[in-house]
Amino acid sequence: MPQIRLITFDLDNTLWDVHSVIINAEATMRAWLAEHVPVYGQQIDTQQVQQLRSSAVNENPALAHDVSALRKAVLQRAFVVCGYKEKAAHALSQQAFNVFFEARQQVVFFPGALTMLEELAGEFHLGALTNGNADINAVGLGQYFSFAFSSADVGVSKPAPDMFHAALRHAGVDAADTIHVGDNLVDDIAGAGQLGIHTIWTNHAAVSPGERDHAPTAIVSHLEELPAAVELIRSR
Repeated sequence: MPQIRLITFDLDNTLWDVHSVIINAEATMRAWLAEHVPVYGQQIDTQQVQQLRSSAVNENPALAHDVSALRKAVLQRAFVVCGYKEKAAHALSQQAFNVFFEARQQVVFFPGALTMLEELAGEFHLGALTNGNADINAVGLGQYFSFAFSSADVGVSKPAPDMFHAALRHAGVDAADTIHVGDNLVDDIAGAGQLGIHTIWTNHAAVSPGERDHAPTAIVSHLEELPAAVELIRSR
């Protein structure tokens, strides 16, 4: 019977819908750009942004695992295209990113998320593991989580084992005594499962997982079901 001591959580699309969050953050940043750097909207389109993103990653592959640094790099390159000198482009990219980042933390939690986290945090160590740049304190979850690691922190993204290993080392817990919760069958379920970590798939869309090498230990469709799923795993 596993002695569950640690539960790690993915954030985006596990505890909230990230698509709507990013759409709002992008719109907020574009409004700021229209006011402060109007030439950006006149000269930079979506295709050019993608090209700048690709060139930035080609020159510095580490940016692929640091979405904040990548966004700032793309903005700086775009401002240079718009005619700004490097120093001014750098300063503007930081300002524009700050506007985006603040809006990016304005999330709407899935039903039951906060009560579920409060219940589990009373009994287990909770950690956050994300490939994105959500900040547990900025979104209002700092009181529930003991720690958080992002792909930028460890230099590689899930499903690579590095982030899971970082969590296990930080908490001093074995994989067999850990549960990882996430929405992505590859990044979260396979990534954690290959290390022997128990997994709970948050299947918000109620779709079939199909046949996989690393099937989730448990599946929930609503976050209110998570504590019961944890108890089921612990009782096996």
